[in-house]
Amino acid sequence: MAEPSAPKPGKSNELQTRIIVGVLLIAAALLAGYFGGMLLWLLVVLMALGIMSEWAGLTGRHENRKLAMYALSVPLAIMSPWAAGASFLGLGLIFGAAMFIAIFDRSLKLAAGMIYAGFPALAILYLRDIDNGILIMLWTLALVWATDIGAYFSGRAIGGPKLAPQYSPNKTWAGLIGGVILTAAVSFVLHIYWELPFYLVLLSIPLAVLAQMGDLFESWLKRKAGAKDSGTIFPGHGGVMDRLDGLIPVAPVVALVMLVEHWPTLS
Repeated sequence: MAEPSAPKPGKSNELQTRIIVGVLLIAAALLAGYFGGMLLWLLVVLMALGIMSEWAGLTGRHENRKLAMYALSVPLAIMSPWAAGASFLGLGLIFGAAMFIAIFDRSLKLAAGMIYAGFPALAILYLRDIDNGILIMLWTLALVWATDIGAYFSGRAIGGPKLAPQYSPNKTWAGLIGGVILTAAVSFVLHIYWELPFYLVLLSIPLAVLAQMGDLFESWLKRKAGAKDSGTIFPGHGGVMDRLDGLIPVAPVVALVMLVEHWPTLS
């Protein structure tokens, strides 16, 4: 049997950069999630404004990018621990900002970005504030990370049929299955050692699929825009949307599940 060829230097360096930056981003998210409060809010604000900026670029609404970011700053400010926090007021202001931008921009494209950027921001802050919020938020982040990692390595190792080549030529069914398996395994570990409710272990399976759908949606946006990445802020990773495409749909769904579960205590 022939010896496997050594990885090309460029590919090796790119993977090293990707791993280092990825570890730093995970560390920042865990640190902010643990302490919560203003630290988490500041990270969420940067995340949401970064998504809004990149959304404007990918949808061709460059001329009103700054206005959209200013409009989104209003509900983000209300979500501050010094204001109303993660509340229905913040939710209403997200919709209000979206309506304002839709009227001013005369297009739903930029207004949709308000929802795309605002909902996950509100969801993350809400999850951190509920009972057992650190665990629930950690699980939400971990399942998205596990989906990405499992999909990346199983897809590269196994290959096989493409998942949706018209949207993303590199994603495979093997990658999706690998991501789901790793996500379920991580959730089960959290259930065993940190008492994550078992129904959330089961929920992690469709959420892993949803995270991949979020990835495919962002790939479709980039394909329409003719862009390789949503941005260049993170070396080896691209933009904010490139790193959070799976979290963007998952966090609001988890927040909705938690809201329904905690509703009797809110009424």
